[in-house]
Amino acid sequence: MSTYRFDKLLAPRSVALVGAVAREGSLGRSVLDSLRRAGFPGAILPVQPDHESVDGLPCVPRVADLTVVPDLVLIAVPPASVPEVVAQAAAIGAGAAVILTARLGRGPDDPGPVAHRIARAGGLRLLGPDSAGLAVPAAKLDASLFAHAPAAGDLALVSQSGTVAAAIVEWAARHGTGFSAVLSLGSVLDIGVADCLDHFAADYRTRAILLCLDRVADARRFMSAARAAARAKPVVVLRAGRHRPDTRAAVTHTGALARPDAVYAAAFRRAGLLAVPDLDAMFSAVEALGRQRPFPGDRLAILTNGRGIGLLAADRLTDRAGILAEVPEAEGRPAGNPIDLGIDAGGPAFSAALAPLLADRSSDAVLAIHVPTVRSDAGAVAGAIAETVTRARAGQTRKKPVFAVSLGDAEVARAAFAGAGIPHFATDSEAIEGLLHLVRYREAQDDLMRTPDSLPRDFSPDTARARSIVAAALRQGAAWLDPVAVNGLLEAYGIPTVPITLAPDQDSAATAAWPIIAAGGTVALKVVSPDVVHKSDIGGVRLDLTSEADVRDAARSILARARRERPDARVTGFAVQPMVRRGQRRELIAGLAEDAVFGPVVVFGRGGTAVEVIDDRALGLPPLDLALARDLIGRTRVARRLEGYRDVPAADLGAIALTLVKLSQLAADLPQVRELDINPLLADETGVLALDARVRIGRAERGCQGRGHPRFAIRPYPAEWVRTLNLKDRTIRVRPVRPEDEGLFLAFFKGLDPEDLRLRFFGPVREFSHAFLARLTQLDYARAIAFVATEVDPQGGERMLGAVRLHADASHESGEYAIAVGRDARGTGLAFALMRLMIDWARSEGVGRVEGMVLAENRPMLAVCRRLGFSQGRDPEDPGLVTVKLELGVG
Repeated sequence: MSTYRFDKLLAPRSVALVGAVAREGSLGRSVLDSLRRAGFPGAILPVQPDHESVDGLPCVPRVADLTVVPDLVLIAVPPASVPEVVAQAAAIGAGAAVILTARLGRGPDDPGPVAHRIARAGGLRLLGPDSAGLAVPAAKLDASLFAHAPAAGDLALVSQSGTVAAAIVEWAARHGTGFSAVLSLGSVLDIGVADCLDHFAADYRTRAILLCLDRVADARRFMSAARAAARAKPVVVLRAGRHRPDTRAAVTHTGALARPDAVYAAAFRRAGLLAVPDLDAMFSAVEALGRQRPFPGDRLAILTNGRGIGLLAADRLTDRAGILAEVPEAEGRPAGNPIDLGIDAGGPAFSAALAPLLADRSSDAVLAIHVPTVRSDAGAVAGAIAETVTRARAGQTRKKPVFAVSLGDAEVARAAFAGAGIPHFATDSEAIEGLLHLVRYREAQDDLMRTPDSLPRDFSPDTARARSIVAAALRQGAAWLDPVAVNGLLEAYGIPTVPITLAPDQDSAATAAWPIIAAGGTVALKVVSPDVVHKSDIGGVRLDLTSEADVRDAARSILARARRERPDARVTGFAVQPMVRRGQRRELIAGLAEDAVFGPVVVFGRGGTAVEVIDDRALGLPPLDLALARDLIGRTRVARRLEGYRDVPAADLGAIALTLVKLSQLAADLPQVRELDINPLLADETGVLALDARVRIGRAERGCQGRGHPRFAIRPYPAEWVRTLNLKDRTIRVRPVRPEDEGLFLAFFKGLDPEDLRLRFFGPVREFSHAFLARLTQLDYARAIAFVATEVDPQGGERMLGAVRLHADASHESGEYAIAVGRDARGTGLAFALMRLMIDWARSEGVGRVEGMVLAENRPMLAVCRRLGFSQGRDPEDPGLVTVKLELGVG
């Protein structure tokens, strides 16, 4: 339901408190005190059958007896009474309810699911149970159990834990930081993290979102909401329980490496969230985001009256991969950074040094650190810094960020810095962390909007062959593909492998080895058993065998040891392969794992038998493009070994990245593949080679192969919507847009004349930035679609003829469309065909209404809309615009 009736939750005109009592310390009394403490201006309606009034407010015995329909109902009653209260609230038309009651119960005794069903049927939104309440300071609403009322500000705090929320509110109260809203979600029945992200992403009063959670229930909804929110504003996430014991029964190396904490971290990174490890880091983020917006650049100038403390700050910055600015010489001081003003430097010295730094272009931000001495007062220095910054910003369009550390009287300094909007920290380390939160947010957004390279035109997986291999194994009841089938599966996706022959016994193995030996090669012999995943664990691998006799002896030895160490294991034979000389090839691991929350995960890292001990790995959520795959590679330590060094040429990073993209595609095509391990994947300057691999399979759960790939936390490319249109003797290919289409769109827009652009964008357009084009081509297919119409150009590439896009709201109640068709495709019926395809997509996704704005003079577009059944009406605020709407009746 997303943000439905959030206005009743966060901006109520009246509040009913069910369970209001006068007894000090009771749940109901505590919430009533909070409401009055905040000065809530609306009606407070106590519901209590045992009293005629509470604290001077008249009571009614039941919610059903209220003469005013409350927007918000606060529930503080025993667990067994919650469903009845919810039923009465829904029946009278209340908008939202907060269940403050804790520990409703478990299993069949839990009244929560019953309450949720009742609320959903009646259109009542629920926050909680186990909620510590909510607060909206600007609305003077405090329906919480927090010790202090949150101050007004522009940070939204959403926490599954009430105690974590309370801790952050207390810290903020001491540091003068305010909130647009604070919500304690508790044990979620209805309103969850995704709903709150959708709301606060669009809330103009909220500049950044603070998120505290320990679990995600619906990965796709979370990822869609998180990605949308992070594109709009910074989102900082703190997850509790990262190091809880891992109870999974992972079998492959990739499965073991894909620990839940690592998967969550990968999900946060993919969404563009700023993940922090603890409350201290969260507090640094709160201070930084509460007073400073993210800024371009990352070069820091450090200004201080203590050389030692400045060097410590510079060390901390470098340790955290920050950039120390190269500050040039200025009047009265030499070039260098940190800038040491001397131990006795007071307010005038700081002001004189800071003013030129704020105007100088050699740095992007300044950190001012003051160490008090008997000749340098903390309050005076803080005041001078604040005054200098305020004066400089009054005359600047580009306001350089300033961060401050005062190691003296923190209260006096904090007041001065807060008045000037300067983030203030207790230590240089905290300040560096706070600054880097802002830098990393901008970098993350830049990374996520990076245009990926196009995939090779010859990459076209043989999905029919791959599906046939997996289906045949499942029919035989296999849980693991045999080595030949594994090779076939990888080859179907264009991943190079080493030829392999299966031999049922030692003599057959020797026979299979003879052609390799006769050609001057040596042989690798491996045990084949559906019960042994890691062959080296039982000595099941023999290398560099040079004769048939050696192969027979090795086979006998392998079999004897297998029977000794794994008497339960079924040995079905031996795999015979030519030895591959590794030379300067690096050993990597690449594969797929299955996470219980986020579904398929791509794993990459350093390979070999000690892969889990070395633990050099990075995880990514599919689908991957080449840019995301390269980022995944770059997050490992082994990435440095892939670069060229001494006489070792650089490995082919493009081939490695393409392999990861191929695995991502395999996960989308074959939900039956549960785990896939390529270890080692050999890489050098010539490409990659899968030396050994294993694949675990299982029957796909019902719905896993349906439209939209429900296993995936991020919806993959909707290839099922590719169409071929024959319009007036022209064959036109229509397909969903891809991230790598940015260049295609740029060429198309540059080919439109100014009038075409005006009709599309309702005004003149002079340039098309990367950020603008990225928003058109990098879509969340769970919420938006864009279809691009192309035909083959003379060079064999694509030429864009037009495109249509639809962006649905989070609830899919409606979607707004936009369309552009080039002049050389006018009169072909392309606009009508694109609109009809977009409407088909909207209907299939359950979008209730398609709407858009059309210039009144754009008669051809209005004619297309009439043919398709859109209603039309003039925009009351702009008679030059026509609003068009098509009710689909499926929302």
